[in-house]
Amino acid sequence: MSQNDFSAGYKETERNGSGHWWAQKLSAIALIPLTVWFLIALLGINSFSHKNIFLWISLPLNSALLIFLLFTALYHSFLGLKVIIEDYVHGSLNNSLILGLKIIHFLLGAAAILALVKIIFSNGNLA
Repeated sequence: MSQNDFSAGYKETERNGSGHWWAQKLSAIALIPLTVWFLIALLGINSFSHKNIFLWISLPLNSALLIFLLFTALYHSFLGLKVIIEDYVHGSLNNSLILGLKIIHFLLGAAAILALVKIIFSNGNLA
């Protein structure tokens, strides 16, 4: 018997679940320092006025870390929700929900990047 005989009836994620597991664990580990940075940075802001938050985001280090935080959180969210769908939804609805999940996470990431790029390249101008 070959390896393919044992895995013939399984989906790709069921055969190679360790890659998915590692991706989820590494994204969770990456979220720890990013979330701590974000909370400490928020505590350092004097006032949460629109202008102050706008200026804070427009700083290069803050914007870079914020982009990394957003993408890591979206990736981690996608991985977790995908596992839930794979475990509890069966049939053709499974693939449709996973595709919808990909689209939603892509759109959220694109919207976040567009908003941050607009702030970053505005040079602190609120207009």
